[in-house]
Amino acid sequence: MDDVTATLIPLAEVDPAMIEALLDGAFGEDRHSRTAYKVREGTDWLPALSFAVVDENRYLVGSIQVWPVALTDDRGRRHPLLMVGPVAVVPERHNQGFGQALFAAMFDAMDPAAALPQVLIGDPEYYGRFGFHAAPTQGWDLPGPFERHRLLVRSDNPGILPDHGTLGPWLG
Repeated sequence: MDDVTATLIPLAEVDPAMIEALLDGAFGEDRHSRTAYKVREGTDWLPALSFAVVDENRYLVGSIQVWPVALTDDRGRRHPLLMVGPVAVVPERHNQGFGQALFAAMFDAMDPAAALPQVLIGDPEYYGRFGFHAAPTQGWDLPGPFERHRLLVRSDNPGILPDHGTLGPWLG
């Protein structure tokens, strides 16, 4: 984003129809049937951790959403996590640093004294640069099909994460 004019704003300031159009363009109109949507079903994204980037014309260029989810272990205990995604940037603006700026805003907004592990489903080569990796998630299940190597987590202390469990929405 160094050589372009762009502004990070809270996602809550963006018209929901614009967000939906961005996500449809990035992931297809059938995106709601994906497993990631089932993981966070029935929850709302967290406004304090969700951001948008708009260009000099106030055009929505990208967004990042964060959702409350839980990993339920084999004993039925629920471990709170934050699910990151969808993360989207309009295709014609890829490789301009917008994704990095969105992640930086999200990480900056997290309380370091109470940071929860973050989980996402995505490309390990891309998200690895932000500290996400698949090693701790190999015994986790999701409520739908997924590629195990794409279930990634970022945690300051991965030893606190259960080896086995099922990821789903945090419903209180």
